[in-house]
Amino acid sequence: MTDASIITKANSWLTSNIDLSTKTEIEALLASEDPTELIDSFYRDLEFGTGGLRGLMGVGSNRMNVYTVGMATQGLANYLLQSFPGQKIQLAITHDSRINNTLFAETTANVLTANGIHVKYFREMRPTPMLSFAIRHYGCQSGVMVTASHNPKEYNGYKVYWEDGGQVVPPHDKNIIAEVLKIKSIDDVNWSKNDNLIEFIEEDFDLIYLNEVKKLSMSPESIFVQKDMTIVFSPIHGASGKMVPAALRIFGFENIHVVKEQIEPDGNFPTVIYPNPEEAEALEMSVKLAKEINAELVLACDPDGDRYAAVIPNENREYELLNGNQTGALIVYYLLSKMREHGRLTGDQFTVNTIVTTDLITEISKGFGVKTFSTLTGFKYIAEVILAQEGKAQFIAGGEESYGFLVGDFVRDKDGVSACAIVAEIVAYYKTKGLNIIDVLAEIYLQYGFYKESLISITKKGKDGAEQIQLLMHGFRANKPEAINGIKVIKIVDVQESKVYNMIDGSEEALELDKSNVIQFYLEDGSKISARPSGTEPKIKYYISVNEKLPNREAYRAVEMSLDNKIAALKRFFE
Repeated sequence: MTDASIITKANSWLTSNIDLSTKTEIEALLASEDPTELIDSFYRDLEFGTGGLRGLMGVGSNRMNVYTVGMATQGLANYLLQSFPGQKIQLAITHDSRINNTLFAETTANVLTANGIHVKYFREMRPTPMLSFAIRHYGCQSGVMVTASHNPKEYNGYKVYWEDGGQVVPPHDKNIIAEVLKIKSIDDVNWSKNDNLIEFIEEDFDLIYLNEVKKLSMSPESIFVQKDMTIVFSPIHGASGKMVPAALRIFGFENIHVVKEQIEPDGNFPTVIYPNPEEAEALEMSVKLAKEINAELVLACDPDGDRYAAVIPNENREYELLNGNQTGALIVYYLLSKMREHGRLTGDQFTVNTIVTTDLITEISKGFGVKTFSTLTGFKYIAEVILAQEGKAQFIAGGEESYGFLVGDFVRDKDGVSACAIVAEIVAYYKTKGLNIIDVLAEIYLQYGFYKESLISITKKGKDGAEQIQLLMHGFRANKPEAINGIKVIKIVDVQESKVYNMIDGSEEALELDKSNVIQFYLEDGSKISARPSGTEPKIKYYISVNEKLPNREAYRAVEMSLDNKIAALKRFFE
């Protein structure tokens, strides 16, 4: 039997000022013999989380639609008006290629202008990093990127940014949520748009952004030598189809091949199962083209262009997908090497990674005498560190294991566009030295240890799934494992409880990190496993990291196999 509160909420929507099509769909849900969809659509309000909205599209309070977007935007508008009283408030908006993205972006703009807020609206879709850059460039107080990133096609959402160009962090995130929660009804939204408050950002802004990207190049002479290096790129039907090739060209690369089947923006993502460059399947067309033209590098971005992936030919000329930890380590190693070569390491620089990103980045940075800040998962925390260190120290680079990276600080979010250009430069630079990328990774591992990571994502859909995920996390806390796969647990870090548990002597100490629902298990052999419910999908994620010494270059594949076996055994424990 359906909970009465769900039926009450559905009926409240029916009696509010919604369109006929939405009313018809709600009536059909109420009349259906199977209440599952009705329950999932109305059992809660779509959560306006600390980064914004994300959810399945459809009718109802727990779905992405013009009404939930409008209600969230009204809450955001109210908070902006409170935060900047008496000021001209500007907010930048763009979107990627997802279904309904223009509708949701326009809805956002309409509600904002109805509340007297000026909107800088990109004339055409553009990648997330360009929105982040535009906020600071135009002196906006906020920004909205309409996207569900790399989620399946059924999802949509939007990310909210603050005046520093980073996604909202405390106290603004919680304060915005509080204002959104005050919007109890669709009729609480001011829908009376004011087109006079919309100003379009035109195509000439592209060059302003690209000129900043160009400044990141550390070895233009290597690119000049390798300007004909064959590069394949795919935007996977997303918003980066213009900007990544343009960034590669402004760096100096001339031989760029875009995957023609995936160049057109399309929210149905017809050629892939998931539009996620982390998945090898999403890169199959790119790799196929690379084999045909003997490319030196394959690059791809997710729909909103903040994440990127790189595929390189290995020592056997087989195409190998690098993971986000590998490309992140390569970027940091290359940048620090070039900075030292040019005498630019002054001791007041820093890198940033998250608690589930490879520790190899920390070790590399330490090797160059550069400090690393470790943050919670989410690029907004990296942006928060950049802002806190502004004027004190220089940010070099930072990123996440999930294929998100940032070089330089003119953008304050993941930047797949500039990351693609930097990775291409790295390949070109080492190619001039007769080295492939596996040789370079081996060079890094010989100095700092061979680190390898893997991720398990377990999906638990719907209301029951969310409860199962919470029970799993509760179980880890209530019954702390003494061993995992027969390997002794020596330390447990509970970020939610802000405690570090020493499992050897039973002692505890405080953890100086903001609270988050993450538990990390440190094993006797140096392995680390982090358990974390996803903040954007109905999943629980297990991040596995293992490492060994690499004795010599020739042992690369043997040590890699040993690490793969360790990972496989640890995976079986959690699956």
